[in-house]
Amino acid sequence: MLSKRIIPCLDVRDGRTTKGIKFKENVDIGDPVEMGRFYYEQGADEIVFYDITASSDRRPIMLDVVRRVAETIFIPFSVGGGIRTLEDMREVLLAGAEKVSVNSSAVQNPDIIRQGAEAFGNQCIVLGMDVKKVGASGKIPSGYEIVINGGRTHMGIDALWWAREAERLGAGEICLNSIDADGTRTGYELELTRLISTSVRIPVIASGGAGEPQHLLDVFEQGCADAALIASMVHYGTYTIGGIKEFLSQKGIGVRGSW
Repeated sequence: MLSKRIIPCLDVRDGRTTKGIKFKENVDIGDPVEMGRFYYEQGADEIVFYDITASSDRRPIMLDVVRRVAETIFIPFSVGGGIRTLEDMREVLLAGAEKVSVNSSAVQNPDIIRQGAEAFGNQCIVLGMDVKKVGASGKIPSGYEIVINGGRTHMGIDALWWAREAERLGAGEICLNSIDADGTRTGYELELTRLISTSVRIPVIASGGAGEPQHLLDVFEQGCADAALIASMVHYGTYTIGGIKEFLSQKGIGVRGSW
């Protein structure tokens, strides 16, 4: 069985790491370069960097910050936010990222997934999905809707359909973020995670809601996730990556590295 990955997430706004609750009330919590290096040294399996206002501000991603983070870590590095074209992907990869994450732009132009997969390989293309529970309907049979532009725009697209479509187009991985759970520290959205994880063949990263190590155990065992994004629980020093991995290992979950 493949080891489960623990992935700290750096949401970056105006060049600084920030954290909010349900995509609102963001506060400044530090320098992304220093934080990336700190988590790398703690034993993170990967780092995810999101320029969270690039799409809504309709501006390019902050490549200078991407370069500085990439220079300090030696683990896989995924970057998202404001990536709209094949050239945007190329620039991010040349700046030091191993993977590019497309979210709003992929919903608006799904062919960018296919183009990216053909140019750089499926393993480089991550589909970011921001999802809100809205209740099942004829238009949204799964009860989960895709929302873009940092949670501002409801798209009327069913999340399960979109996950399968993105896989068909060539996405190599899905980062699944529950807007309802984001920043709450009350646990991942297990129903949503299980729905998507068991319906596609590509890896699914659970995101949104982690507050304690038990939540990661739950999303691996009950949500069937391949990896878990964490933010608040390590950003504020409540837990360390090593401590989380030790807890999971004691519970029988395969994790990478030592602590």
